[in-house]
Amino acid sequence: MKPAWRVPTLGDAVPRRGSWLSRQLAGGALRAAGWSFEGSLPNVSKAVAIVAPHTSNWDFVIGLLGLFAVGVRVSWLGKHTLFRAPFRGLLRWLGGIPINRRSSSGAVEQIVTRFHDSEALLVGLSPEGTRKPVARWHTGFWHIAAGAGCPIVPIAFDWGPRVIRFGDPLQPTADLDTDLATLRGFFAGAKGRKEKLPAAGTDAC
Repeated sequence: MKPAWRVPTLGDAVPRRGSWLSRQLAGGALRAAGWSFEGSLPNVSKAVAIVAPHTSNWDFVIGLLGLFAVGVRVSWLGKHTLFRAPFRGLLRWLGGIPINRRSSSGAVEQIVTRFHDSEALLVGLSPEGTRKPVARWHTGFWHIAAGAGCPIVPIAFDWGPRVIRFGDPLQPTADLDTDLATLRGFFAGAKGRKEKLPAAGTDAC
């Protein structure tokens, strides 16, 4: 059964953004489109959020409305070459973090350093890495969370009942395969906007 309309309440540790007006406008648009929320974000100041399934550009639109409706600040990763004038300020305001893939320190190391240097940081990633069918997840998100010492929060965009579903946080253990199996289990049954093969297994970052 579809959950009743409600907007998750944030704990005092969760990074925030927006205003009462932005939350009302985004929440109204999301509700009008038939979407609802299920579950809540954990009250933590740092986390890696993984979102799946990712099958359409509409996932970004729904995700953005969801973020503003809840009032949570989620950062995302982008190539450093994107962060140039005149869009640099806008991209950073939207939560963009520039990553230099030509740097001697890899992408994972750069984000782990960013976590250590930040008082509060919530980074959103797609473990599938593409809208196309995939057989394996990228595991960079797990290595980032393990290196930063923060939990992984699974978030499903289920286009069947049109529910944004928040899962329980998972603190990375020494067993990557078991952690990934637990996370994949949360997404089992969640439908993307388009047909897509289920993700299974792992892949290097």
